[in-house]
Amino acid sequence: NTVSNLIFILPPIYGAIQTYKDGLEKRYLAAYLCLTAVGLGSWCFHMTLKYEMQLLDELPMIYSCCVFVYCLYECFKYKNTVNYPLLFLLITYSFVVSIIYLNLKEPVFHQVMYGTLVSIIVLRSVYIVLWVYPWLRGLGYTSLTVFLMGFFLWNVDNIFCDKLRALREKMPPVVGAVTQFHAWWHILTGLGSYLHILLSLYTRTLFLKHRPKVKFIFGIWPVLLVEPPKKL
Repeated sequence: NTVSNLIFILPPIYGAIQTYKDGLEKRYLAAYLCLTAVGLGSWCFHMTLKYEMQLLDELPMIYSCCVFVYCLYECFKYKNTVNYPLLFLLITYSFVVSIIYLNLKEPVFHQVMYGTLVSIIVLRSVYIVLWVYPWLRGLGYTSLTVFLMGFFLWNVDNIFCDKLRALREKMPPVVGAVTQFHAWWHILTGLGSYLHILLSLYTRTLFLKHRPKVKFIFGIWPVLLVEPPKKL
């Protein structure tokens, strides 16, 4: 459950470096780095199981989703513009959720607030792939499906934790390790979130007349390469 957080850390760092090299907008650099922060916080929590480290895991989930929302809802604006009302709303949301959660200490509250942001992201993504850039449906639906698979396994692990633990004791160590559904929750939601950033960045660079292309490192891991617009 600790090591599985690497998927939140290494690929987004590469994405942030590539975004910086391509000279793209800083908000996408922030999106990648926020995803990395989620992974680092989750790593610290699962390594120590301390409450303070749990906050480093859970609160960055809210902050990163707020960045995702801003990026996705600003895809079709002119370059170098700032939507101050939306920015203020998302910062206020993050601040209020943080204060309430620190005092309430209720996981369900955090889950509802996080789920609200995810729902907003999903609705906007579906709008983009259905009516704006239909050829991005594969990327959009893959991101959503992978994320939902992780969410499903997380719930299975929560509901049947005792039974799964007893079952793993009868399995060979390797088999027991790959049936850690919480670790799969990390892997699948990390991949789904990473693919979402690719979708958001692909949408944005298309609008700005760049030439984005999804390529695969070693034929496995997707990355976005962005060429500048052609000069007339």
